Parts: sequence; structure tokens; C-alpha cells
Amino acid sequence: MRIDKLLWFLRLASTRTHAHDWALEGHIRLNGRRIERPSAAVRPGDVLVLPTVTGVRVIEVVALPTRRGPAPEAQACYRQIEPAIPATVPTDA
Repeated sequence: MRIDKLLWFLRLASTRTHAHDWALEGHIRLNGRRIERPSAAVRPGDVLVLPTVTGVRVIEVVALPTRRGPAPEAQACYRQIEPAIPATVPTDA
């Protein structure tokens, strides 16, 4: 499944266009590799590192969703590998 479609189906992106643009930015990692194409293929067992406004999320894809269903259905398709890493804010010394 394409990474942009997966991010939208898993409700990690609010729209497919947002997921497409997110992938083009080049900040997403798939199994440790930088992704710059929204068409990059994702399979069950793959690990995604996703930068967010509040920090970084590391998830493992458990199953590929067949639709963009309710949140509990989407959350059943992935698991968080480690707690979200909060974004660091530089402090003035």
C-alpha cells in the first residue's frame, strides 16, 4: 500500500493530500530509510518514524487497513513501538 494512502487510512493525516505532502517533505523514515515519494510501498511489519508537531512517533504496521474507518479500527492496524518522543525546545542559557 502507498504510504500516503496508509497514513490517511490510519488517521495519522487528516487528508490524503496532507499525507502526500508529508511524504514529499522527506522527513518520514521507513525501516530506517528516508522516504521522499508518496508512492513508497508499506507492508505489515514495516517500521515508520513520523515527525509530528508534538514530537516523533515510531510505529510498526501490524496490518494494512482496507478503508478509512473509525479510529479504533485504524489503531488496531499499528502499534506504537516506543512512547512518543517530545519535541525539544532550545532553552536560552
